Amino acid sequence: MTRLTAQRPAVVETVTMATTSSSNLLHQISSRLPYMAPAIRQIAELVLKDPEAAQAMSITALAAAAGVADSTVSRFVRELGLDGYPSLRLGIAQATFVNRSGSGATESHFVYEGISRDDETETIIGKVVRSSQEALNQTAVRVSPEVMAAAVDLIDRADSIIFFAMGLSSIAAESGAVRFTRAGKKCLLFRDQSMQVMSATILTERDVVIALSDSGQTTAIVNATTIARQRGAGTIGITSAEGSPLVDAAQVSLFTANIPGGGLYGESVTSKWGQLLIVDTLYAAFASRHFDETLSHLEQTYTAAIVQSRSG
Repeated sequence: MTRLTAQRPAVVETVTMATTSSSNLLHQISSRLPYMAPAIRQIAELVLKDPEAAQAMSITALAAAAGVADSTVSRFVRELGLDGYPSLRLGIAQATFVNRSGSGATESHFVYEGISRDDETETIIGKVVRSSQEALNQTAVRVSPEVMAAAVDLIDRADSIIFFAMGLSSIAAESGAVRFTRAGKKCLLFRDQSMQVMSATILTERDVVIALSDSGQTTAIVNATTIARQRGAGTIGITSAEGSPLVDAAQVSLFTANIPGGGLYGESVTSKWGQLLIVDTLYAAFASRHFDETLSHLEQTYTAAIVQSRSG
């Protein structure tokens, strides 16, 4: 089986990118990164690594630093929908200012998602809401319809769906297990590392794994996904990190927003909105293909289980 991700040239040529709702050009570049051709991606990575330095460069200097031709920088600018190189420099400068003024402190001075010592409750609510909205917006931009359809194809052919997840990624995995069970698919969810690896050894081509890891580096998730693929099972990875080991292990990779943070205060909950969005979209696309059957299964599971669990 071959692997399909948003990085494959065939996909890059056919994907129509949506315009991000964020005015921050750096967020837009980050969101489009997995879909860029290799040469253009070199420029994007250079800009994201040190935007202030990139903003100060001429088009020739930026091209030289990225190891590409001036014309490739011009293509990069056009791909972002900008009208010229000066607009790129201005957009980077504005985005850098917004990021700098919006934080005002290093990550070690935050207890969660940009929350500072003196923030009022109203400010805290606003910051968390904006982070959640940004996670959804960035994820929506990173979703390729073609890659999503390929993931649904793997689910369609499988008799069973096996979810591998740990920590807060289990929220989206459990939601997916419930949704696909109600749609008539047999589902299993493994959070324990040993069970993930052991269960992977007995999978077949009639199974599909959906592995969730925001970093894409969780050892047990990557190992279990690799083994499952070796056994012939379909493998779908959901991660924010396009260069991660999970992307190498999965046949199909779906990318969520790359939300900075974590570190001292642990996993970001707002970054999980992207995982929920991807899982919901997978379910909706599958259910739409099998509309009448899914509707029948929804009615059966509602009558057999959900109604019985409610009083009154």
